[in-house]
Amino acid sequence: MPDSPPLVEFKDVTKRYGPGPLVLDRISLEARTGDFISLIGPSGCGKSTLLRLIAGLSPVTSGSLRLGGPGSGAVAPELGFVFQEPALLPWLTVAKNVELAQRLAGRTAAQRTAAREQALARVGMSEHASYYPRQLSGGQKMRVSIARALTLSPEILLLDEPFGALDEMTRGRLNEELLALRGQQAWTAFFVTHSVAEAVFLSNRIVIMSAHPGRLHTEVPVDLPYPRTAETRLTPVYYELVATVSRLLRSVERAA
Repeated sequence: MPDSPPLVEFKDVTKRYGPGPLVLDRISLEARTGDFISLIGPSGCGKSTLLRLIAGLSPVTSGSLRLGGPGSGAVAPELGFVFQEPALLPWLTVAKNVELAQRLAGRTAAQRTAAREQALARVGMSEHASYYPRQLSGGQKMRVSIARALTLSPEILLLDEPFGALDEMTRGRLNEELLALRGQQAWTAFFVTHSVAEAVFLSNRIVIMSAHPGRLHTEVPVDLPYPRTAETRLTPVYYELVATVSRLLRSVERAA
């Protein structure tokens, strides 16, 4: 991946909301096709804000943010966003909730149906297409949220702590399923988490951020081969990486 042009490129990006304090300070960061980058750091360090900048939900205050890499012209890469809460509409079925992103994108009914069925099959929710959100578990709701994002065939998938509210067993299983989905569609991911173990399991790069204002503190490469399974969590290299990132994170928190 180092020879490929950046798909996402931050150059000295700062962000503040109106006259408020600086949220992000001089962020310079590149992501290439196929990267899985986890963002970890203290609360208030701007992790979610960084995702919002990539998604175009908020403008940078200064610096530059480029999506698509050199030679991409005016065509921006397709984005999918998975939020911390599933954000499913309670009056719509699973099938209709999954179609929402495509409706907003102006896809035809035939396109929506085909993409919906494929996405639901990929997350193992085809049999629940006629269910309503109230009939689903927390893990099932998050699978639906991921399916909705995948219907757009994104080049970049933004995930804002999607598994934080789930129990440990469900979270671990969804981590494995997420990597399996990535193997099928090969999107580039930015993943916000407060879990060091989750970041190590999922990522090829972990970016540790410091707070007040948010800055990039340290980047840790994760030299674990894909595909990763439950057995990956039992290897000495995995444990060593979790310990390394935990130490760095503690040093950031002490300095805050």
